[in-house]
Amino acid sequence: MLDNNKLNAFVLGIFIFLGLTSLGYLLGASAIKFKEYERSVTVKGLSERDYDADVVIWPIQFTEATNKLEELYVSIEASTKKISEFLKAHGIKAEEISVATPSITDKSAQQYGNQPRAEFRYTAMQTVTVYSGDIMTVRNVMSSLSELGKEGIVFTGSNYQSQTEYLFTRLNDVKPEMIEEATRKAREVAEKFASDSSSTLGKIRRASQGQFSISDRDKNNPHIKKVRVVSTVEYYLSD
Repeated sequence: MLDNNKLNAFVLGIFIFLGLTSLGYLLGASAIKFKEYERSVTVKGLSERDYDADVVIWPIQFTEATNKLEELYVSIEASTKKISEFLKAHGIKAEEISVATPSITDKSAQQYGNQPRAEFRYTAMQTVTVYSGDIMTVRNVMSSLSELGKEGIVFTGSNYQSQTEYLFTRLNDVKPEMIEEATRKAREVAEKFASDSSSTLGKIRRASQGQFSISDRDKNNPHIKKVRVVSTVEYYLSD
């Protein structure tokens, strides 16, 4: 009876040993495989393209000055009409032209102490804005606006509000193609890294798309926009 118990204990011990050995092997193999999958490389892919702007916002500002308020409004109206007619005669559509409320300043109300009296009591600034998708036509008109200066209209163009703005509104149209290009370039970089390190490039572990940025191509060509996006992709590596 005692011998049978010893035999059973011996057999049980063998099975436990074999089981622990197998479990250790499996855990070891899994750990190695898991470690292999932990190897990765993170790369960036850039897509950068130039596109023509598709909307232009052109504020045309001018000033008028006089000592009589009634005359000031008449003068503003006459100059505004000249500008509008000039724009339409050069291909700008009427619905693309808008006129803001003039800004009137009374110099006598701003006079303090012994300051010299201003030559004109009232001054006004008026803005006529062109909002158009016909970039070339608007740019051509810009170059010929000086013709109105010869008729006595005093244009102002040094302040921020009078700066021309060019917009690119077709970003959603170009996004898919640019994201594809950025991702493809990222993979090319990853494949080169894997080749140089004697590794094999695996699946994507994670990826993130950077924000699109739109800027002027250069200060002399603000109507040409540079659109840019960077994609960051992490790939698994294996031997």
